[in-house]
Amino acid sequence: MGIVPVIICGGAGSRLWPLSRENHPKPLIRLADGRSLIQHALLRAMALPGAGDLITVTNRELFFAIEDEYRQLGVDFGHGRFLLEPEGRNTAAAIAAACLEAANALGGETVLCVLPADHVIGDVPALTEAVRRAEKLAREGRVVTFGIKPDRPETGYGYIEADGTDVLRFVEKPDGKTAQKYLESGRFSWNSGMFCFQAQTMIGLMETLCPDILSGCRESLEAAIRIDGKNVERIELDAALFAQVPSNSIDYAVLEKAPNTSVVPCDIGWNDIGSWAALGAQYAGDEEGNRTLGPVMAIGSSGNVIHGSNRLIGVVGVENLIIADTPDALLVTTRERAQDVKLLYNRLKEEGNETHRVHRTVYRPWGAYTVLEEGPRFKIKRIEVKPGARLSLQMHHHRAEHWVVVSGTARIVNGDKEMMLATDQSTYIPCGAKHRLENPGIMMLVLIEVQTGDYLGEDDIVRFDDVYGRS
Repeated sequence: MGIVPVIICGGAGSRLWPLSRENHPKPLIRLADGRSLIQHALLRAMALPGAGDLITVTNRELFFAIEDEYRQLGVDFGHGRFLLEPEGRNTAAAIAAACLEAANALGGETVLCVLPADHVIGDVPALTEAVRRAEKLAREGRVVTFGIKPDRPETGYGYIEADGTDVLRFVEKPDGKTAQKYLESGRFSWNSGMFCFQAQTMIGLMETLCPDILSGCRESLEAAIRIDGKNVERIELDAALFAQVPSNSIDYAVLEKAPNTSVVPCDIGWNDIGSWAALGAQYAGDEEGNRTLGPVMAIGSSGNVIHGSNRLIGVVGVENLIIADTPDALLVTTRERAQDVKLLYNRLKEEGNETHRVHRTVYRPWGAYTVLEEGPRFKIKRIEVKPGARLSLQMHHHRAEHWVVVSGTARIVNGDKEMMLATDQSTYIPCGAKHRLENPGIMMLVLIEVQTGDYLGEDDIVRFDDVYGRS
């Protein structure tokens, strides 16, 4: 067997707020070419030499969104296994679960190539060549990391010091002077967070270096719920057991202590998109050094990163700012404070502000909804249902709903009645009535939903039947 890619999709991407949210994290962000970061990750994973089956490790709440991102590409990734975490426990647990699943299903000698979903790789052929070299070392029992050739004294990355391919040490993010020395020495690479190894090699190291993480993942995997689909297997790790797994990075838990670690230095056009400045580097630039996406007009301004959405952003006489506009939140900061956006995200989370968690547009396995307006005792949504998709059979304790079809055809269960509604037709669903919405047609169903009631939270849903396993 060739290489099995492992795509790790976790983390909220808090430094990219308000574009990235807890329930719509960084890997789902779309670049200027219209593809998301995780779609780019899938494409380069399938370009690896001998790439066969695919393992994706992510939060179970993101499964349908990621599966939809994959399907939009139409790429054949063989048998796809989704390891679904009930909560994030850092990279050591994610990699442990992937190794155990690969060893059980494909054999311990399977070579895994771990690829984070939130990176940009500008030179995929160069990555492919680096993976060829890494695979050879991995089959010799080495754990291989990919070191990025530094082109500046970067203080935001960890470093790897090496003698040839042998890793001497991992170094935390240095200060400016130290980073300059590392650059001049020629012995250091940036730590990319990408790895290559045989499943049995990593399992053996974890048995010695972090047995509690490995055993916790093994128990959670053994108790997992498995749902087979067409070429796709959902593996939902047991929540109670997985919650007891210690949270640690693979670097701390294994790599910094392992005696058999190698590095493959490479120059692959790598960017970890760790801040707005890094994301802005992917946008088109003008003569004044502004990097913009969306409707932007800049006059007498330079060095800005500006991300627009639907409305025009006009800037006059400003420099080195980051401006990110979304329908429900606006960020303004300086390029120098780009890393500190995380502090704002954390404050929003501490205060229970919903903008840390969701956008106004929320994606569901059946489609999406956008909150258009809300106030005391009312909320208005625009709902899109994919052809052939249907929502769960459900009811609400605290709200009534009025549905108006804008386009398409809706099949609706409303209490003990079933009806078909066409464009401009509507129905009223009283509080406490069982109901279901379905799109039986071949076009997208679009409707407006008006909710009224004393409580309009998304947790006021009682599901009786659901094709997506949420009841």
